[in-house]
Amino acid sequence: MTTPYPFSAVVGLDDLRLALLLTAVSPAVGGVLVRGEKGTAKSTVVRALAALLPGIDTVRGCRFACDPAAPDPACPDGPHAADEKAQHRPATLVELPVGATEDRVVGTLDLQRALSDGVKAYEPGLLAAAHRGVLYVDEVNLLPDHLVDLLLDAAAMGRAHVERDGVSVKHAARFLLVGTMNPEEGEPRPQLVDRFGLVVNVAAPRDAVQRAEVVRRRLAYEADPDGFAVRFAGDENAYAGRIAAARAQLPAVVLPDEELDRIARVCLAYGVDGMRADIVVARCAVALAAWHGRDRVTAEDVADAARLALPHRRRTDPLDPPGTDEEKLDDALAEAERQAAEDEAERQAAEEKAERQAAEEKDNPEDPEGDGPPDGGGGGAPQGPRDGGGPQGAGSDHEGTRNSTPPEQPEQNGAEQNRAGQNGAEQDGAGRQEKAGAVAGAGPAYRTRTLKIAGRGEGGHAGRRSPAYARRGRVVGSRTPAGKLAGAPHLPATLRAALDRTALGRSASHGPVDTADGVIRVLPRDVRESVHVGREANLVLFVVDASGSMAARKRMTLVKTAVLSLLRDAYQRRDRIGMITFRGADADLVLPPTSSHEVGVMRLAALRTGGRTPIAAGLRTAARTIATERRRDPRRRPLLVLVTDGRATSGPDPLRMVPALHGVSAVVVDCESGPIRLGLAGRLAGALKAELMPLEQLQASVLQGSAPVGPVDRAHRRAA
Repeated sequence: MTTPYPFSAVVGLDDLRLALLLTAVSPAVGGVLVRGEKGTAKSTVVRALAALLPGIDTVRGCRFACDPAAPDPACPDGPHAADEKAQHRPATLVELPVGATEDRVVGTLDLQRALSDGVKAYEPGLLAAAHRGVLYVDEVNLLPDHLVDLLLDAAAMGRAHVERDGVSVKHAARFLLVGTMNPEEGEPRPQLVDRFGLVVNVAAPRDAVQRAEVVRRRLAYEADPDGFAVRFAGDENAYAGRIAAARAQLPAVVLPDEELDRIARVCLAYGVDGMRADIVVARCAVALAAWHGRDRVTAEDVADAARLALPHRRRTDPLDPPGTDEEKLDDALAEAERQAAEDEAERQAAEEKAERQAAEEKDNPEDPEGDGPPDGGGGGAPQGPRDGGGPQGAGSDHEGTRNSTPPEQPEQNGAEQNRAGQNGAEQDGAGRQEKAGAVAGAGPAYRTRTLKIAGRGEGGHAGRRSPAYARRGRVVGSRTPAGKLAGAPHLPATLRAALDRTALGRSASHGPVDTADGVIRVLPRDVRESVHVGREANLVLFVVDASGSMAARKRMTLVKTAVLSLLRDAYQRRDRIGMITFRGADADLVLPPTSSHEVGVMRLAALRTGGRTPIAAGLRTAARTIATERRRDPRRRPLLVLVTDGRATSGPDPLRMVPALHGVSAVVVDCESGPIRLGLAGRLAGALKAELMPLEQLQASVLQGSAPVGPVDRAHRRAA
């Protein structure tokens, strides 16, 4: 076994190393998500962490790593006696590959033995192996949805469940979840990101000295891994000892009320949703204090914890660009500090006031009610103006004045924006066009009609768009499994196969008949598995007309809004996306097929318009892109979305490119407007055997229902 790269030998990446160490000190923090470009030692650092973790005691022979001091009463290998023999072993680092099957993750039941022998046999999966250790998911953003669901369930409940055909197995699955990802390949589901306690962004060093040291150490490690590890053995032992000491210190760390209040204020000021952020920041701050050997959480601990735990919880839209907004986080911390100072000042003022009232009551024993002298020198008379909100008071009127000012300003700005929008609309109505290269903005996205590919795919990629054969979904038939049973058995088909085999054996009057006392026995070769139809994810390739005929501000805004809405729909349905734009004399692949929908939004925002309309060039580029993707992934079906008015003014006739797109499902979004319409987009849709959809009918509220993409209807053919 190759000696792992030492944790202490990593150059830089201070935030990442600190986050991993804090989760090692307190697994309750909730794990770490590491975001960064390729080649930044993400996987190297995570794998190096395992060597620093304290070992664990397990019940000897238990496949589920039960703790001898507190064994799981529901352990499938239990129940365990109180005097069970224990064994000590290192903490495990279990890697979950992106291509893992559901059975490999949660474990599998030997259904063939269950049906033939009546034996309930269960083989634990990766979740059981990771119990009390680390579960590492490389490229977590590429993890299929059904595996994400399994991880979410296990992370939320600390247990894994296997439910299949009346057989139920449950076991403990508490682990430290660590994931790495490259943002260029798309973002993971928000629900999964929220399960990570801490998120760290990493990048390659920008300092030449650091980069040279990285290369120097890497070459030394590859030349002699064991010798390189010996060089850093002292630092490794120091880290391991410090983790053990911090774990022992953790229960004694105190989180003062003022720091807990600070955490709540920071989370409110930063605008996070739910309460998980507050809890994670509190746990992280306690772990930080323990790591530094303190028995009390400080304001510095809270600030450092907030920088690790909050940034990924602020996204309000899944297509918003992720990442840390340092300025807003600094503002939130400053606002929390200001409020804390104000509260402390109010508390001191209240104490001083109470002391003065007590002194006055002592000096005026004849005034038992404490009303004070008639001239208002006592404690009661001035309270009216203060609490009642006089101009000089510090009470609710001042607060109300301060809070009432901001709503007036947005109202004023909104009116100005409306006037500006009306002026822009009037100019657009007059037919004014933007000069070549202009950039128009997009409006708010809306829910679009569901575009589906006709027929059933092979189900290579689980998603939510087009019908396909899948591992889960509606049962439509049965088949003989190819090798080991991979899915759920089809019990009626299994029984029919056993009956047919028995009947054939009797009629042939040779060979054994598998009956016992008249009972038909089910053999492994009789087992049939269910065939399911679910939904698949597709490659949605947008081909967008950015020519001068689309350059009127209002039209391009509508087009960008439509494409933005389709991008959001593709994100929700787990599709890969690509984008081609054409204008002038050629077409550009501005976004090669990717799962990063956020990049698609940025490319759309920067889309410029102007020039002639080379539709043929756009279709030619689309054909090449689809052919390349089919070679890479033949099981993913493409859906071409052509957004144009159909007015080709440059290059060859676009109909000549149609044969290159033979067999590709397509939809043509017709952007033509005005009282006189040439219907050129309809002609193009007819040649592509595509769905023709006017731009104004793309919104789901305009025309309800889904649109399976196939041949155009008769009306469209007549228009063509």
